[in-house]
Amino acid sequence: MTSTAAATGIVDIHAHYYPPAWTRLVREQGLRYGARYAEGPQGPLVHVEGEIPSGPITPEFVDLDLRLAAMDLQGVQWQALSLTQPMACFDDADFSEAIARTFNDSANDAHAAHPDRFVGLATLPLNHPQRAVAELTRAAALPGIRGVYFGTNTGRYELSDRALFPVYEAICALGLPLFLHPVRQAGFDRLAPFFMRNLIGNPMETAVAASHLIFGGVLDAFRDLQVCLPHAGGALPLIAPRMDRGHAYHADCRHLPRPPSSYLDRFTYDTIGHADHVLRFLIDQVGTERVMLGSDYCFRMGYDRPVEVVMNLPGLDETARQRILGGTARRLLGL
Repeated sequence: MTSTAAATGIVDIHAHYYPPAWTRLVREQGLRYGARYAEGPQGPLVHVEGEIPSGPITPEFVDLDLRLAAMDLQGVQWQALSLTQPMACFDDADFSEAIARTFNDSANDAHAAHPDRFVGLATLPLNHPQRAVAELTRAAALPGIRGVYFGTNTGRYELSDRALFPVYEAICALGLPLFLHPVRQAGFDRLAPFFMRNLIGNPMETAVAASHLIFGGVLDAFRDLQVCLPHAGGALPLIAPRMDRGHAYHADCRHLPRPPSSYLDRFTYDTIGHADHVLRFLIDQVGTERVMLGSDYCFRMGYDRPVEVVMNLPGLDETARQRILGGTARRLLGL
């Protein structure tokens, strides 16, 4: 660890991790449950029906020493480690629970080995809500687990489904933030060509999930729930005024007590918008206090130098920069 990185207090809240124990479990047991682990020229890939193949799982995803070196070059002190697809949402409850436990314990182990560099965001077997609550309760007692990580749907449930309400209740009781990541994108088959499942599917899927939380009453039922949206909120900030129009004129939308755009301040967002004007637009909608540094480590669609994105953004004063670089994230994650 370099003294420069250790002194920054900068937090990357969007950083993916494939622990060796997780990859071993998927490789040895995944096929019988629908997760095919296959070697590729650049590293292993994990294929699950209805999801973008995960990987290639290059050494940077697995090796903490390589990760620390990259963080030092970026000037990042902390990463909040999260699993990406496939998450622990399989039909088989035992395997789903094993996937969740394996990741959560491994993320906590990373924190134990490097307590001033890593914390973990717990993954849960959400297709089995009772087990999800049990695993959340267990994992939240681990010192390195500082938040919760959901896919934008579970394959069985949308995030507005009442079956998940006990999980939200437990998250709020524990005072943990909830981070989302797109999976099983809407219109999946149509988006197969041209990498559109990522380019278009991910930002739209984030907007779909956030809309379920808004229109489905989750944010009204759980007023203490803190939800972070990836990729600068995806399409949500742009389409919020259109949602307001629907709220004013369409019967299916009028049940909300206030316009959908007023819920934008119930979310936090990462910085991964891929253009200054996109990030500037987001900040203009929600303020700097609701935006946090993210890199999408270490996927090529992410940022190699996430700190520079914030430092070079015009129009930010030092107080705003410090909020985005780490102030808000440190508060949410208890750092």
